[in-house]
Amino acid sequence: MAGAAAEQRRLATVVESWLGRPVLIVGDAMLDEWRFADSDRLCREAPAPVLTLRRRISAAGGAANTAVNVATLGGRAVLVAPVGADVAGDELHDCLDRAGVWDRTVSQPGRPTPVKRRMLAGNQILLREDSGDPDDALDPDGVSRLLTALDCATEELRAAAGGEAPTLVVCDYGLGALPAPVRAWLVAQRERYATVALDAHDLADWRGLAPTVVTPSFAEATRLLARAGGASRPTGGTDLHLEHPDSDPTDGPSELTVGAAPGGTHTDSTAHTDGAAHTDSAAQTDGTAPGFVRADAPGRAAGISADRLGPVGEPTASEGRVAFTGDGLSVTGTGVTVNTEAGAGVDRAVLAESRLAELHAHTGADVVAVTLDTEGAVVGGADGERRRSHSTPVPASHAVGAGDAYLAAMTLALAADAPLPTAAQLAQLAATITVSDTGTCVCLRDDLLAALDMRPETGGHPALVGTDELDAIVAAHREAGRSVVFTNGCFDVLHRGHVRYLEQARALGDLLIVAVNSDGSVRRLKGPDRPVNPVEDRGALLAALSCVDHVVIFEEDSPAALIEAVRPDVYVKGGDYPPELVPEAPLVRRLGGQVRTLGYVPDRSTSAIIERIRSHSQDASPHATDREPDAASSQAQVSMPDTSLSTGTQPASAPPTGSSTTTRPS
Repeated sequence: MAGAAAEQRRLATVVESWLGRPVLIVGDAMLDEWRFADSDRLCREAPAPVLTLRRRISAAGGAANTAVNVATLGGRAVLVAPVGADVAGDELHDCLDRAGVWDRTVSQPGRPTPVKRRMLAGNQILLREDSGDPDDALDPDGVSRLLTALDCATEELRAAAGGEAPTLVVCDYGLGALPAPVRAWLVAQRERYATVALDAHDLADWRGLAPTVVTPSFAEATRLLARAGGASRPTGGTDLHLEHPDSDPTDGPSELTVGAAPGGTHTDSTAHTDGAAHTDSAAQTDGTAPGFVRADAPGRAAGISADRLGPVGEPTASEGRVAFTGDGLSVTGTGVTVNTEAGAGVDRAVLAESRLAELHAHTGADVVAVTLDTEGAVVGGADGERRRSHSTPVPASHAVGAGDAYLAAMTLALAADAPLPTAAQLAQLAATITVSDTGTCVCLRDDLLAALDMRPETGGHPALVGTDELDAIVAAHREAGRSVVFTNGCFDVLHRGHVRYLEQARALGDLLIVAVNSDGSVRRLKGPDRPVNPVEDRGALLAALSCVDHVVIFEEDSPAALIEAVRPDVYVKGGDYPPELVPEAPLVRRLGGQVRTLGYVPDRSTSAIIERIRSHSQDASPHATDREPDAASSQAQVSMPDTSLSTGTQPASAPPTGSSTTTRPS
């Protein structure tokens, strides 16, 4: 147990170390749209369900979701990408704003923002509609403005980081955001970035970039190997044999065929009965070595019956087809077919690990992480170090964007000089904890630390802080792009109304700071018989609430000095009066913040609770006020902290991080 706790602390230290790290993300940004509907009947016109739309959510997708994950994990994320001057583009800007991403996207009138629209019923995706064509290329002016934005964003990040070279993340999903001139510019400017991460559908387009890390999927890795060519040879340490055609066929891209090594005898009776290729005469008639299975299409994967086949994957941009067999053992993409069932007992992880050296050579990357969907990933360093990570199988609708979370965490960890095993472990953990529900995956830094059994303040920021510490803490959160909520009060007898109030206040931003009046301040405000509980007890109870991030004690009667120091994005007060009547409102607005008031909860005031306690004490003994309180009554008082704030029943709604509705905030 001690060893496990030490390991968790070590991982948490890495998460803390990347806080505020500058990261520039460039590539194909898109909007993910989720439409949740109910269906209880079929329509009369066709055997199709009748849907009633109940809810709609928009979220950042592609490179934009990678930027959101970098920001929510604690990095300083800047996104440069072409975005259409349309409604989808407006929604995407809104998603970036909510997540704290520095939006340096370039407007492209006439070129629509790519959108993936999913319609669900009963939490099951019924259909997906994609808009945005890779043939919608950037015009010369668009390319020029994109390059200018890249140059400016790089210098902006460098200046904000005190001259430190930023990290670069390239997300090339074949939607046209990274044409040849942009790729050439990034290759030529490679020395301006300390760490470079590359996630590309076609890695061959990025020769010369020399990335720090590449994160291809299994299909993308096999496609690169197929196109790289090379003589047929057994792979060391396995019984696999991969054959590359001498040249690309005239009707499409190269094909990579994986099967049993020459001389193998793997067979399956279904291969002889359903017309699939098999390992004897059929293999020899098409010119392959005896015992070698050639899988020319998903329907001809050896050893798999026809009723187990069928495309459950999806075409990606610029690809003719991508399909998985029902058991996940075969994949085809752009004419690349991989059938690992032909190699008895061999899975995709073993195959990927056997080819890591070639992937290093073909990409020039220091680290290669081959992602295997719900099977985890295989990660290898240039020095031969290997790491195998595992994941928990989940429905496909839960895993949308999990690769973006993986890429963001891997990049931040490597940029923070974490060892490869640590980076791989944190990346897999970030991807795994995001897949608990339907929607686009976003990993929060707090959730990652919670998965390590660590509070977000692990690394030197306790919940109860002094005024001297507060400046540094707020500055660190600002660098991470987080919004700060601030409130203050006496909090003498903590009750349910206060807890509800603080929960609502926390929902208005990413961080809640509670300022508590000192004992002397409370006496001046409330009278000589207050506070009931000393400030040490009041502060400790507030710090124990999960909705409170930091507690600070102040001596003054007004929190004005703290407001000046914190410069909150949102200042919250309890009361059923309009924000304009809050005394601190002019100061908060001058500093660029908003003022919110949350109404009272009936019969939940501190004074009323104290009066009830005193009334009960008097009822118990007519002389109770003439003698010292006994131990029991003293203990009862100490156990009930207080504040002058009471809370309201109007919950403050806050959309999920990185998601939005169609309207942008003012």
